[in-house]
This record gives sequence, structure tokens and C-alpha cells, in this order.
Amino acid sequence: MTKRYAGVAWSGTGYEVEILDGAGRQVVEPSSWGAAEVARLITWLQDLGDEQPVAAVFDSTNGLLDGPMTAAGLEVYRADPWRLPPRPSFGSVTARQLAEQARAAVGSLARVTAEGGSLTGRADEFHDGVRRSEPMLAELTAAGRCFEHGRRDIPQVALTFDDGPDPVYTRRILEILDRYGVRGTFFCVGHHVAALPDEVRRIVAAGHEVGNHSWSHPFLPDLTSAQLHQQLDRTAEAVARVTGAAPTRFRPPYGALTPEVLTVLDEHPSALTLWDVDSRDWSRPGPEQIAATVLQSARPGSVVLMHEGAGDRSQTVQALPSIIEGLLERGLELVPVGELPAPSVPAAMGG
Repeated sequence: MTKRYAGVAWSGTGYEVEILDGAGRQVVEPSSWGAAEVARLITWLQDLGDEQPVAAVFDSTNGLLDGPMTAAGLEVYRADPWRLPPRPSFGSVTARQLAEQARAAVGSLARVTAEGGSLTGRADEFHDGVRRSEPMLAELTAAGRCFEHGRRDIPQVALTFDDGPDPVYTRRILEILDRYGVRGTFFCVGHHVAALPDEVRRIVAAGHEVGNHSWSHPFLPDLTSAQLHQQLDRTAEAVARVTGAAPTRFRPPYGALTPEVLTVLDEHPSALTLWDVDSRDWSRPGPEQIAATVLQSARPGSVVLMHEGAGDRSQTVQALPSIIEGLLERGLELVPVGELPAPSVPAAMGG
């Protein structure tokens, strides 16, 4: 059966979608969707797929749709930058260009899986970039510009939540944190901050910390210096408009780094903030496994990575009470990252 190809482009306000058939003809009129309308967009694509299979394609600067789309059973592809024309300084290539790329050679694109996420097929590149970044990360940590975990002799742990705010899961997570009287850190993406400002206000009103997690959750090594600055600055401005203060911490999507990316990040006032415990909740292994992963790995000073947005986070919500109870039973205080004392760094490292 002939396939249809849905190019999904992002902009500062939401998504543009254009759908072509195998001959390059428009299937429906191009459409626009707000950043808070992802669920409706997915339902619309599913309905079109009932008539004829639809393959959705986006580029590597959009890491917000692979989770919800693959969870919904859609066929999803990623077009990498070397296959596309140059992008604008902010936003992706056009929806038509993405649809045309898929129509012309869908077999050459990366088929995104729930297990691999947006980086399906690029794991070796990711790990190589992280490896090459290790010397510079050590320098930044010694200079107080990078934070991975706190002191190991102080019984505190930070729970962190990425990719929000979300119209459903943010409130559920906030309710659980409030029930136990604990605070955390929410690394928000600008796309969602602009679309859901009231959710960000709820986070701050409850005493939690807000961090910068880029605008569109891109694979940072694919960005130019100017594009990376746009991702950082526009998100900081969006948070500041809502909360009155720009975030002081930045978490790179996927933890993807290279020496080139770190050089740009070192120019930015935000402190680079990573983690030492990955719950792997994004892979949806089940709430019991998520809780077990955290409780087996967390220790004093740990920064725990979890997610509140850009996908089905119901398992994270279900796992959270067990995680909190397990950590509290060990006598660990749960605080925002900003309240974790930094570990002391040997003087030799600062040389």
C-alpha cells in the first residue's frame, strides 16, 4: 500500500505539518499546531493513517515528538542535517522539505524506536562526543561551571524532571511532591514553557527550582554556535517572562556533549547540570523497574534524572511515591539541585 509522508517542522510557537503522497502531491492543506496540541496532532495523524499509512518525519533539532509518537504506534523517522538544506537560526527546515526527504528516500532515514528515542542510530556518535568531552568537563567541574552530583557526606538527594511542563503529568508530579513535602528541580523546554506558562507558575509557587533544557530538545552537536545560543537564550527569556527570573542551570538534552558544544556552553551564564542516576523512565520499563533503578543507584549527593513531559510519563508518576519513600527511609533529604553542596575539588584539578 502506498505511504503518505508527514513532514513535521517546529517553530517558536508550535509545529507545521505538510503531508505528501508518493507522487509528491499534497494530501491535505498544510496545518499548524500549538506546542500544547501534540496529543491532538497525533490523533489526527492516526486518523489519516486509517485511510492510508502515514510516516512522520522530523529533524534532529526536534526531540519532543519521538516519545509520544512512538508510544502512539506511529511510524516515525528522523532526517539528519547532512540530508537537509541549511536550517534557520531558530526553527527547523520546512515541513515540505522534511516530507520531500522522506518521500524521496525514506529507506535512508533513521527509523526512530521507543528504545533508541530521537538518537536511534547515532549512539556511537553520542558516546564519542561524551568521551572527547571528558577533559573539558573535568576543567569546568573544577571551576564550578559543571555539576553532576553533590557531596557524598551530606544526606541529601535531588530529584529532577525533564522535558516539561506537561498539561497532564506536571500537576500529578507536583501533587505527589507536595504530599511528601519534598522539593525538586524541573528542567523545562522553552517550547512548552511558552505554551503552558501556568504550569511553570505552579512549579515555582510550590517551591521547586526551574532549569533550562533548551527550546526544542535538539541534539546539540548538530547546532551551530548561533543556533545553540538561540536555544539557550530564548528558553531563559521565556522562563523569565513567566517567573520573573531566568534559570541559572542548563541541562543538555540527552546529556549530549562535544568539546565544541562545551565551548559554547562555557560562554553562557548558566551552570551546566548533569546527573549521576538515570532512572531510564523514558524507556517505559514499568514503574517497579524505574523505582528499583533509582533506589539501587542513589546515594548521598545524587542527582536523579526523570521526566515529566514529551511522552507518556504515567510510569514515572506511578514510580515516584516508592522512590520518595525509599529515599526518605534512608534518612535522605530531598532538595532542589541548587541546594546540594558541590563536592570539594582537589586543588590539582583546578590548575
